[in-house]
Amino acid sequence: MIFRILEDQYAEKIQQAKAADRRFMQLALTLGRRGLGRTWPNPAVGAVVVKDGVIVGRGWTQPGGRPHGEPEALRRAGEAARGATLYVTLEPCSHVGKSPPCADAIIAAGIARVVSAIEDPNPEVAGQGHARLRAAGITVEVGLCHADAARDHAGHFRRVRSGRPHVILKLAVSSDDKIGAAGGKPVAITGEAARARVHLLRAQCDAVLVGIGTVLADDPALTCRLPGMSKQSPVRVVLDAALRLPGDSKLVHSARETPLWVLTSDQAEAAAAAKLGGAGAQVLRLKTTAGKLDLPPLLHELAQRDITRLMVEGGSQVAASFVAAGVVDEVWLLRGPDAVGADGVPALGAMPLTAITQSPPFRVRVSDMLERDSLTIYERV
Repeated sequence: MIFRILEDQYAEKIQQAKAADRRFMQLALTLGRRGLGRTWPNPAVGAVVVKDGVIVGRGWTQPGGRPHGEPEALRRAGEAARGATLYVTLEPCSHVGKSPPCADAIIAAGIARVVSAIEDPNPEVAGQGHARLRAAGITVEVGLCHADAARDHAGHFRRVRSGRPHVILKLAVSSDDKIGAAGGKPVAITGEAARARVHLLRAQCDAVLVGIGTVLADDPALTCRLPGMSKQSPVRVVLDAALRLPGDSKLVHSARETPLWVLTSDQAEAAAAAKLGGAGAQVLRLKTTAGKLDLPPLLHELAQRDITRLMVEGGSQVAASFVAAGVVDEVWLLRGPDAVGADGVPALGAMPLTAITQSPPFRVRVSDMLERDSLTIYERV
């Protein structure tokens, strides 16, 4: 009987310890998300230092990618880090880059145990960070909240593994699957809550992309317009093979405040490119096929320029081309309650919306209501 009681008590302590580990890792993940859209090309890592059940240090990757999350948490913990546990959302780096290896900082701080959510696929790390910690006598556990960490670091992983950014397609559609009125005329489809969520997503991405058709029809600014977050606006990218971007557009007028990249044909007129460059835009020339920009080299170019999370906002032709090319990793489908009518612009042009909503490559990750609008997030399986 006594043995059974002791066994039950031990099992309860194990469960409590596991619950505490998960709680602290969830906090680290939450902290790491603060850096989304601001740390590229470095991943947005969160870290928490815990000693005797008390949080003694918290950190996340700072804007521009440095300092990393681990040294930030260790700095705040100070001497309390000695003998403590470090929870981190990605394997600590082990190579010398623009800053010293995080693994070395962890060893020097006297951390006794590291709980790491996921291994870093970067060939310069790829298990070597965990191995260095173990070689120093630190207990290392890997895999807690693995799926959440993989989702948070999807941009970093996609750039390392595939040489392109993680692509998030945002579509705002009416109840009858339209994104615009007849003739491409803009129409309000979703309400304030949905629009606020879109602006937050913009702030969490490195770049936002539209086609020249959307610019000519809507004259968008493509900035984050949430209070106090304008400086977190992403790089604005416009696909404009013939350089039709108007010099009096909102994008061009704000090019010196918020970066504007115009992707165009290598045959585009030099005078038009020079004019945009003089206004503060960066004009990137790419080869075209039948007058159109090819998506794989386009995405490779963005990855080469350190973009890891790319938000695609439209219009229908651009959205359809990304879906058809199989380069969409995530879809944010916002649906308003009202119909536009049969003469409206279909969400994906000639391609049915079921290419996403009923397609085997995609599965629903989450659904939510934003006042009168719905949000469904699909992710590639």
